[in-house]
Amino acid sequence: MRWQSDTVVQVARHRRVFEVMVRGEIDYDESDLLNAAWDEADECGLPATVVDLTGLTFGDSQLLRSLLDARRRHQESGRAFVLLGPLHESVVRLLSISGTLEHFTLTDSRDAAMGAGGG
Repeated sequence: MRWQSDTVVQVARHRRVFEVMVRGEIDYDESDLLNAAWDEADECGLPATVVDLTGLTFGDSQLLRSLLDARRRHQESGRAFVLLGPLHESVVRLLSISGTLEHFTLTDSRDAAMGAGGG
């Protein structure tokens, strides 16, 4: 049997913002896609990373671990880390039940998110 995933993680560099767009579902099998995106964000070192989760329909503890790790890495280097929604109810539930929702900067405004890098 062949394994196939419909999950897509794309990255884009803007003037002062590194953008990560996530579509589909993130669990153990896809978590390496996010880890690669965080590594690239670190290499670029732009003032902010915006994670577009508007197309994410499911995430488990691997998503949570990955987001928390990326947030920590950004904080340590003085860079902003913003989640762009609206978030799917299952993602809101994951962040709420884990008590981590308030630890993230969230916005439903793409303009506000992309302005996180300043200038």
